[in-house]
Amino acid sequence: MMIKNYFPKTFFALLLTVYGASLAQAQTVTIALSGDINNFDPAQTASIGTDLSVLSNVYPALILRAPDRRLTPSLATKWVALDDNTWDFTLVSNAHFINGEPIDAQTVAWNINRILNKKKVTVAASWYSRIQEVIILSPTHLQIKTSSPFPALPDQLSMLFLLPPEWTQTHDPSHEVSSGGPYIIDEIVPGDHVSMHANPDYFGPQASFKKAVYRIIPEITTALYALETGAVDYVSKIPTAQLKQISRQPDLIAGSTPSIWSVFIKINTEIPPFNNEIVRKALNYAVDKKSIVATIFNNQTTTSTCQVLTPAYFGYNKDLTAYKYAPETARKLIKQSGINLNQVYEFDIPRGSYLQGDEVALAVQQMFQAVGIKTKLRLIDFGNYIAKYRKTHKLAPLSLLGQAWPTLDADGFLSLFQTGNPYSYWNNPLFDAALQTGDSTTNHDLRQNAYMQATQIMCEQAPVVFMYTEPATYAHAKRVLMTPRGDGWLRAFDMHLRPNSL
Repeated sequence: MMIKNYFPKTFFALLLTVYGASLAQAQTVTIALSGDINNFDPAQTASIGTDLSVLSNVYPALILRAPDRRLTPSLATKWVALDDNTWDFTLVSNAHFINGEPIDAQTVAWNINRILNKKKVTVAASWYSRIQEVIILSPTHLQIKTSSPFPALPDQLSMLFLLPPEWTQTHDPSHEVSSGGPYIIDEIVPGDHVSMHANPDYFGPQASFKKAVYRIIPEITTALYALETGAVDYVSKIPTAQLKQISRQPDLIAGSTPSIWSVFIKINTEIPPFNNEIVRKALNYAVDKKSIVATIFNNQTTTSTCQVLTPAYFGYNKDLTAYKYAPETARKLIKQSGINLNQVYEFDIPRGSYLQGDEVALAVQQMFQAVGIKTKLRLIDFGNYIAKYRKTHKLAPLSLLGQAWPTLDADGFLSLFQTGNPYSYWNNPLFDAALQTGDSTTNHDLRQNAYMQATQIMCEQAPVVFMYTEPATYAHAKRVLMTPRGDGWLRAFDMHLRPNSL
């Protein structure tokens, strides 16, 4: 007896094709980036949320910072301080780039020397300026000598991504890529996307998703539509008011977590009347920070406690309290200062750089106006803002700024306000001396005391209007299993496919 087959072979072929496409999509994670990748050379960029997030998937690192902010082994299996100026590192064996070049102690030394080469200045050079020498003891053993104590060196090395030396000498890494990390790049379409697949020969744990795609979507409305339709799996920098609505959708998860970004009003203390600390204190009393957190951010974050450090940083001063909202006190101080109330001061806002920054700036402008200080808001591209800020050193009298430091250590973050630093528009010898004390020892208690002094001085002198910690908002497909992180890293290898999601 024969049973007739009522399903043609083409049906099964079609079924397999559909299933295969569905499986491939399930094994791909797509991440929305709010900005384009400007440079593919990890030594020539400090942009964590875009450039370095993408490159961290491609190039290996000695040490990685996990989503819970702990330092974890990668190429380096262990590290220890032998004395104040010597760090010892043990590396994995038999690691290599996709072109066969070894990833070993020689590779580490070459990359550090490349960054510190004075003939070709790199963005990352200042991060490692205290490194004096790299001593290669074997392919899997090296020591780093520093010119002075560098207790945050392991933290800073979590920002060091290694290029293959031979490949780099015949290629331009600013726009060409190799790999020795968890993923290998397949395609780069500037302004649109970067796609990659898992590196089967990576020395570390294999990535959960077989493919990863970073899509450039500057507009948050467009990014959220892409999330809702399944075109992307992860979106960040979402206005806090939209989080509840997104969470109601059965296939999505949304929320926020404390970030390491401190948002403040940067004051150019090098020009009058803002070289007068009385004026700067008045500005701090003039701003109702609790109202901003409540109305603009739906209480999804906290106000700054008279310091730029957030609780995530070593050196955070628990004894400081925020300037209270006291407009009458602000008016008295302004009158005492003798400031010209007819003057209109420029107030720069880097376009799209900070979560709901435009709303914050408008609120602050109104609060300044209420105590007699007139300002003119100017939305400018972030690139132009940085050019004014660092290259020409002609910052506007006031500007909205968010800053962080990836080591989560006060020595790096506070150095942005130290005399002589290109990012500083403030000069205070007592503050500088406190930082120098903290930088000159590896003793935990001595360092903490030094940074408590530095933050106390900064609070009293008010070179900024202390505002709030920027909330790290996010939304992602429920099939993606991940730990939300507040340090800006968007790494595909941190994301996992939820069990039973295929």
